[in-house]
Amino acid sequence: MTQSSGTHESLQHRTDGCIAVSGASGYVGGRLVPRLLEAGYRVRCIVREPRKLSARPWRSHPDVEVVQGSLTDVPALTERLKGCSAAYYLVHSMESSGRDYAERDRALASAFAGASAAAGVGRIIYLGGLGELGPGLSEHLSSRREVEHVLASAGVPLTVFRAAMIIGSGSASFEILRYLVERLPIMVTPAWVKTESQPVSIADVLHWMVRCLSVPETSGKTLEIGGADVLPYRELMRIMAEELGLRARVIIPLPVLTPRLSSGWIGLVTPVSYRIARPLAEGLRNRVVVTNDLAQQLMPHHALGARESIRRALERVRHNEVDTRWSLAGAIPGDPEWAGGTLFTDRRSITIAASPDAVSRAVCRIGGGHGWYAGDILWRVRGWLDTLVGGPGLRRGRRDSDEVEFGEALDFWRVVGVERGRSLALLAEMKLPGTATLNFDIAPTPTGGSALTMTARFRPRGILGLLYWYSVLPLHNIVFGGMLHGIRRAAEADCLQQTTDGAVQTKT
Repeated sequence: MTQSSGTHESLQHRTDGCIAVSGASGYVGGRLVPRLLEAGYRVRCIVREPRKLSARPWRSHPDVEVVQGSLTDVPALTERLKGCSAAYYLVHSMESSGRDYAERDRALASAFAGASAAAGVGRIIYLGGLGELGPGLSEHLSSRREVEHVLASAGVPLTVFRAAMIIGSGSASFEILRYLVERLPIMVTPAWVKTESQPVSIADVLHWMVRCLSVPETSGKTLEIGGADVLPYRELMRIMAEELGLRARVIIPLPVLTPRLSSGWIGLVTPVSYRIARPLAEGLRNRVVVTNDLAQQLMPHHALGARESIRRALERVRHNEVDTRWSLAGAIPGDPEWAGGTLFTDRRSITIAASPDAVSRAVCRIGGGHGWYAGDILWRVRGWLDTLVGGPGLRRGRRDSDEVEFGEALDFWRVVGVERGRSLALLAEMKLPGTATLNFDIAPTPTGGSALTMTARFRPRGILGLLYWYSVLPLHNIVFGGMLHGIRRAAEADCLQQTTDGAVQTKT
């Protein structure tokens, strides 16, 4: 990206106090923190679960402080915000069930505004949605506008950035666009594919969000930001197809496809769930373009065009350099609260002639494009059935083909515990009549190998839960037994390859 001068502020421009980032484990927040560090700021990350940041490369930076805090606990949040000259509010509740995300966003924004005022924060910075005002505004964009008003209500100066579709590797909007184009050569689409928008690269969004800290005139302002191009969604589809090297897609817009229907359609075809697709689809029915150039007046910057933004995002996907992903956001439960009743357990062990680290690497590759080592057709059928009933299915994939981190989604599982060389704990997020977990525990053996134990647990809910367990039990030998043997083969091959590479280097 061509950047104007001053993108990375030098240490002499550093503000007094640290910069607070709420939502640091989310898509934008997880990328903003390292940019702030590059610019010379001290950063305090306020997160519900600090373990979600443990694998981030910037976590051990001397200017990073990670504190645990809930945005609903105003007194505790006030303490977390004390000493901060600015605070980024990057929290949205789009994954809440039904229509309650707007109500929850109001409550969280009110708590954050009140705590910021009590803590003496210099200003709040918020990333909202771009779009025309008026009675036809979507519920999603209306909620974003309301959050702006709530954040400003406590008297703390507010800087609002309004952006349309954000193009970046791993963003929900980008994933929707990519999967629709990849999977559907012929598309019957909603009428909103003709609506104009001004997409913006995540790199440009981060530039402006960091730059504003050193431009006092941005305090208390609403800044509309966008890329170099204004074009309809169908044109983005055409560009995406070209950048993917695919034939031109046939697009047939139909006015009868409402946001409700189109979001269900998006949920079936792409990795993005219906709950997230619904507000995004509603937002696309509004024209979302920059209507004033105040951001450019205060912070001149040459933004990328749509094609270059898509090309860069695809390059990062191809090179396995996706820093953050939409599926990392949201509340992550820890160990399930087993509360009486029957707990079914399937525990299996295997000895592997490989080090614990090699076994851990093999275990942590499950899911996504790599698959599940065995019974992949059964996993695909289960994923397809889950998608039909509104679950995530096997569509979310994974952020990185080798590494996993706490809170990450692995298809329809969620990582709720990971210790390199020791263990991996997964919580099922597929639609189930009960709660399921899958744990992998690794221990060294006296012979220099490893013992791997896989434990599947299921807490049934009602008679349907019991019927479900007994219906899938006969398949466990294929799925779980095959997975253990597949992990063993992969880990032993990894060790053999490392030994061979080491011998070659020694001879060289």
